[in-house]
Amino acid sequence: AHVVASGGGLVQPGGSLTLSCAASGLALSDYAVMWYLQAPGQERDLVATIDKTGTIINYADFVKGRFTISRDNAKNTVTLQMNSLKPEDTAVYYCNAEHPVPGTPTYWGQGTQVTVSS
Repeated sequence: AHVVASGGGLVQPGGSLTLSCAASGLALSDYAVMWYLQAPGQERDLVATIDKTGTIINYADFVKGRFTISRDNAKNTVTLQMNSLKPEDTAVYYCNAEHPVPGTPTYWGQGTQVTVSS
């Protein structure tokens, strides 16, 4: 079982990207999913979270109003829509699937690079 993050790329400031976290071998509907970013030389920061039903959503202050997290449990995916991108959003973005039962394995995607530059 694993999750795969995809959709990164190079975009100009003010542009948009859509990241996808796709699960294989596990029912993502049983998991809360988080997106993190990690800039070079920096710690990994939490960007957004969505609970397994999609009803509880939280964002880091620095992305509120610009990023939207959503999920399609039928497609076993979670999406992070990123608008109004800024150069400081440049980072590797990771998705993490976390089960609510303690001791259940969590899954990390391999990361996808987002570069915001003119």
